[in-house]
Amino acid sequence: MAATAPLRDCQAWKDAGLPLSTPSNEACRLFDATLTQYVKWTNDQSLGGIEGCLSKLRAADPNFALGHAIANGLILIGTGSSVRLDKELDLAVKTMVEISKAQPLTQRERLHVSAVETFAKGNLPKACELWEQILQDYPTDMLALKFSHDAYFYLGYQEQMRDSVARIYPFWTPDIPLSSYVKGMYSFGLMETNFYDRAEKLAKEGSDMLACHNYWHWALYLIEKGEYEAALTIYDDHILPSLQVSGAMLDVVDSCSMLFRLQMEGVSVGERWQDVLSVTRKHSRDHILLFNDVHFLMASLGAGDSRTTQELLTTLRDASESPGENWQHLLARDVGLPLCQALVEAQSGNPDGAVELLLPIRYRTVQIGGSNAQRDVFNQLLIHAALNCSSSTHKNVARSLLMERDALKPNSPLTARLLRRAAAVHLLQ
Repeated sequence: MAATAPLRDCQAWKDAGLPLSTPSNEACRLFDATLTQYVKWTNDQSLGGIEGCLSKLRAADPNFALGHAIANGLILIGTGSSVRLDKELDLAVKTMVEISKAQPLTQRERLHVSAVETFAKGNLPKACELWEQILQDYPTDMLALKFSHDAYFYLGYQEQMRDSVARIYPFWTPDIPLSSYVKGMYSFGLMETNFYDRAEKLAKEGSDMLACHNYWHWALYLIEKGEYEAALTIYDDHILPSLQVSGAMLDVVDSCSMLFRLQMEGVSVGERWQDVLSVTRKHSRDHILLFNDVHFLMASLGAGDSRTTQELLTTLRDASESPGENWQHLLARDVGLPLCQALVEAQSGNPDGAVELLLPIRYRTVQIGGSNAQRDVFNQLLIHAALNCSSSTHKNVARSLLMERDALKPNSPLTARLLRRAAAVHLLQ
């Protein structure tokens, strides 16, 4: 098994202070290979790819509890499947728990199993508490760090995402595998909480990740400048092909968000929504993350698929009425459903209704997760809706929001365009 650095066997994990309860050196190395690819967001064929490694890992030791934890955790963290709808995943999580009860595990491993089981139930805050409990005693446990980091991202817990890494950062010396990626995680948390100078310094020391998502950021820059054809070229050449190959949620939301932004700018995206809908339609009943739901809705609205739109809204409403301990379902009533309905109102030509739904929750959209750049699509939706309103009160909202945006991000070409548009309809004094 080729790799740029030796994969750790049982003794190496023990020497690192992170012993694994398996007699199989091969299982330990495959666990390391899987973890490495997850942290790097790659499917490294020199390691066998994530799926290949997990398959071999199960064969090397079917009773390796932490092997089951990483396998189930990766499916759950991908947010494309849930135990509520995926019976195979539900069984896999139950099997993991049963195996953990039958094995003499370390307390750290038991906490990992509990955290993944809790995540599967939709209680992301509690899962993060369990991973943080691990990190207090084992600050170099990358699986706990990465799972909690991604869960905080989904929850919109920006300060926790930053501070979780800050607490363990001094323990990650350069000799520890994947330490450069800890710099990248810390940099992202600093950036999301507006510590831009420190974030930039760390990012330059760390590693580059998420190549396709970087194309998305490049395309947003072009949209900001009003270079729409160039942005569409990036979409056609890089973003859509990645979506069609991977079906990964990050590629899904990137595609939806980009097409929606272009559409708000008055750009015709042709039949591109149909390509996205072919991927998102099968997820309309998932309701794993509200952030995903809103983007799936963009696709069904953009493609004019009223049946899928109605299915998504009805099943989300049902989930909100019987949330259990699922964090996203608890949040759906007050934030998720109004946000979804605002999209519907804007699409159906009722911008005043969209503004009335969006204004009360504009400071709560952070709770559905995502980055500041990703959530800015909702700020733009509110501004565009307000600009299109018939109500003079709502038109004044547009003016206020544009002044606010200009103060926060001076010299933005997008803001300048919207200000000119506002002036053209006599919104500004």
